[in-house]
Amino acid sequence: MDSLPPDAGSILLPLARLSIAHALGRQPAPAAATATWLGALGASYVTITHAARLRGRTGTLEPQRPLGVDVAANAVHAALRDPCFSPMTLADLDGAVIEVAVLSDFESITGSDENTVLSRLRVGIDGVIFRYGRHRSTFLPEVWAQYADPGEFLAWLKYKAGLPPDFWDADVSLQRYTVARWTESSAQ
Repeated sequence: MDSLPPDAGSILLPLARLSIAHALGRQPAPAAATATWLGALGASYVTITHAARLRGRTGTLEPQRPLGVDVAANAVHAALRDPCFSPMTLADLDGAVIEVAVLSDFESITGSDENTVLSRLRVGIDGVIFRYGRHRSTFLPEVWAQYADPGEFLAWLKYKAGLPPDFWDADVSLQRYTVARWTESSAQ
């Protein structure tokens, strides 16, 4: 999904909100959008905040379904099925702010050792996928705000994957992606 139109947010944000409202019984199902790019395979994350606090987040890392379907499904999942929160109500939705992030295609980050890989990370830009055997984790680019040092960022990514922060092996695979992000300007 590297070729989204500049006005994609004006379609994706209402799609996410209407999908949640429909799941809560307020609205009929959102009308099928006619933008052809919504039918292309895409991966998205939907984040919901309420009173500036996280209220739900879920997403897909790899494109598995059309982007429009992915955004709608992730919005409903973030609102009703995020295991960290109780399901939202219509009242919660009225005070919520929705953010939709669409992930780019992946690019491998290669290097002969960890220091080389670290030197290739773009702080504040790259989302990173870590893979080693059955261990897997990812951080969206926004996580750089918490871990601005590439070494610390990667150490926490390894820890999230269930490995020691100082782990390294030649079979580690890292990929990067970027994110196009749109956020509602205020609660609706």
